[in-house]
Order: sequence, then structure tokens, then C-alpha cells
Amino acid sequence: MIARLPVLKIISELIRPRFRAVTARQATGIWGEKSAEKYLKAHGYKIIGRRVRIGRRDEIDLVARQAGILVFVEVKTRAGENFGRPFAAVNRAKRMHTARAAVRYLKGLKFQPSAFRFDVVEVIGKLNDPSPVIRHIEQAFPLPGYYRVP
Repeated sequence: MIARLPVLKIISELIRPRFRAVTARQATGIWGEKSAEKYLKAHGYKIIGRRVRIGRRDEIDLVARQAGILVFVEVKTRAGENFGRPFAAVNRAKRMHTARAAVRYLKGLKFQPSAFRFDVVEVIGKLNDPSPVIRHIEQAFPLPGYYRVP
């Protein structure tokens, strides 16, 4: 026999807002994205979107524009380089997810940009470090051939 919950408890579960605590790893990632955003703004980029979610799994960390080029930016934050450069974490699967999100993003635009590219920004430092090491890798990877751009 299935135990039934009181109706008030079910209603309270439905209307209660669900806030999740931010983990230390997520906080470091958010800090890295903000550091990358400041860096890009200082170098003439206009930030169009932050943490753009497209679909269930696909997310673009930053969408920026520079001189008419739409730039999809993947930000990788690490405390140090003990286990290699942060860019090494942008493996084939991550490139595929980013490319898929970018193509979906482009399909949703009213006006298509003349060009776009994928960049990676490496942020190396501890949370709230006043001067992290930031490396910007332009044209980090191409659009895989199996994706079609509108």
C-alpha cells in the first residue's frame, strides 16, 4: 500500500522555491567567468550574454562581439597548473557541446553575423584573487564539420 502524504505537505512542496547552495567549485567557476569578462571588456569586447543556456546540457559561458565578429567564449578556471593547462579540459566532448549550443544560438538570431569564432579564456588563481593569470586563446577550435550554420 502506498503511503499518502497530507495534501498540505504536497502543496507546500510544489510552491516552495527551490534554491540550491552554491558549492565552492561553482563559486570558483563564477569568479573565473567574471574575471574573464572584465579582461575581455578591457580588451575591446562587448559582452552580449553570460552563462547562456541552450537546451538541457548546453551552455555558453560568454557571448561577446568584437569588430563585427560574434565570439563564443569557454572559460576554464583552475587554482594552478599542477594538472596541466586549463585549455586541456576543453576536450572533444566539450567542443561538441559548445559548438551545438553556438549553432542553436545562431539559429535563434534575427540577423546572422558575418563571422563567428570559438575562444577559450584560461583563468588561473584562487577565489577572489585580485590578480589572476588570464590567457585568451583566440580561435581555439573550429566548428566541427557535422554542424551546419544557418
